[in-house]
Amino acid sequence: MIDLERQDDVFILRMNDGENRFNPKSIAAWNAALDEVENAPGPRALITTGTGKFYSNGLDLDWLMGDGQSEAPEFIATVQALLARMLCFPAITVAAINGHAFAGGGMLALAHDYRVMREDRGYFCLPEIDLGMPLTEGMTALIKSKLPTATHHEAIVTGRRYGGADAVTERIVHRATPESEILPTALEIVRPLSQKDPATLRVLKQGLYPQTLEKLTSGPFIPGR
Repeated sequence: MIDLERQDDVFILRMNDGENRFNPKSIAAWNAALDEVENAPGPRALITTGTGKFYSNGLDLDWLMGDGQSEAPEFIATVQALLARMLCFPAITVAAINGHAFAGGGMLALAHDYRVMREDRGYFCLPEIDLGMPLTEGMTALIKSKLPTATHHEAIVTGRRYGGADAVTERIVHRATPESEILPTALEIVRPLSQKDPATLRVLKQGLYPQTLEKLTSGPFIPGR
């Protein structure tokens, strides 16, 4: 479901479960991997990526609308806790977006410090408008904290799909590259930054996003309830 490898001072977290959707098992795997990175000795930075066509397609809606329906509020709380954890993670982070980053997958990418996207295939998209699924206050706060006003407005109310070049233009991602250069570019970004002090990084990031973190870690987690 998740592989974690280390290349010198850089950890690479790779999601390898098809569409890489979020459910209780995948959230637990994410947190276990992040625990390992946080507890590792020495300098560290973190790159996250997917496999094949997908970075992440967000929530596992089949599970959430089926067996997980009764667990929805608690589950959404764990998703938001993961977004909050990434937002103030005590290492420099890069989302190497190898394919589609939809809904919660797009929000996860936004919670990183940097984003590199494949230029020729794959989209960044917040499709909740077309799914009839309102965002929580925490999710909206995260999107607004990371994207320019015009961009977050368009992304949320239209569900537009942004390819790599458009995502750079709209300042959703920092770079767009050929598929073969996604990981090398991410490594180029984080390697010079792996020496940053983890404790100081966490505090500084918390200071950058206090209101967003508060909304991500407090309820209600289901809009309208």
